[in-house]
Amino acid sequence: MQEAAAEKFVVEEQDAGQRVDRYLTVQLSGRSRSYVQKLIDEGHVLVNSMQVKSNKKLIEGEKVEVRFPALAHLELKPMDLPLNIIYENKDFLVLDKPAGMVVHPGTHGSHAEDSLVNALIHHCKGELSGINGVMRPGIIHRLDKDTSGLLVVAKNDKAHRWLSDEFKSRNVDKVYTALLYGKLHPLRGTIDAPLGRDTRDRKRMAVVGERLGKAAVTKYEVIHYYGEFTLVRVFLLTGRTHQIRVHFASIGYPIVGDDAYGKHDVNKKFDQDFGLKRQFLHATQLSFLSPTDTKKVEFESSLPFDLQSVLDSLSL
Repeated sequence: MQEAAAEKFVVEEQDAGQRVDRYLTVQLSGRSRSYVQKLIDEGHVLVNSMQVKSNKKLIEGEKVEVRFPALAHLELKPMDLPLNIIYENKDFLVLDKPAGMVVHPGTHGSHAEDSLVNALIHHCKGELSGINGVMRPGIIHRLDKDTSGLLVVAKNDKAHRWLSDEFKSRNVDKVYTALLYGKLHPLRGTIDAPLGRDTRDRKRMAVVGERLGKAAVTKYEVIHYYGEFTLVRVFLLTGRTHQIRVHFASIGYPIVGDDAYGKHDVNKKFDQDFGLKRQFLHATQLSFLSPTDTKKVEFESSLPFDLQSVLDSLSL
């Protein structure tokens, strides 16, 4: 069993008045609010050395300490699933996730044994960070089930804290490739709109007011027009759930193949004509400072066959 890790924060002026669970959800990049609330309920969060409740309102200057419980014995079943690992050392690995694979069990209420976590447990043989809990060992960030591309995984707690800080400080460059419905103009732009849970459907995200959501910024540049469709390169400055999908849908240019936020008739046509059964979204580039030697590392992933074949067909 790994030793418990801890992170400490001092409440700054702009954060005063926030509930402690909302505050820590932002500070602890990569952790869900429900996970943070569980830590609080179990007494792992201290404010000025005292246990608190989730609705505790913070005061400027207060000291917040999060004591992550040691990783319990994993009951998740190791699965010998194919992993396209493009780099690995003692601290982290970078892999190319295929579409159709969920990152961790429990996604969408599923407890299947074919998640990325199950595969990682088998591959790493216990060498995964425990900061994110039993169900998500090593997971720092995630990709949606039907989004393919690059993902970094921490193999120990020290690397996890380093990489989480890099994500939180926006020092990680994340570039995606997406195909949009509509001819997007201008050629370059920024979508700056807070995101939160859709009040009509809690499984969906939506653009909301600043008080209801978290800051979300997406930059893009047009790569090519294919008739009424636009291929874009997307630069993710923040990492909110469904951020790219919701942002482009909110300005009237949804991602092709997106069942949740896209256009049904367009998705149906791409399924029938090109066999595309998921959103056209791929994590193409990833770069960050390595926790091993603090040197910058860069990784790239080409479009997988299903996405490239769509572009080839549209080019005819």
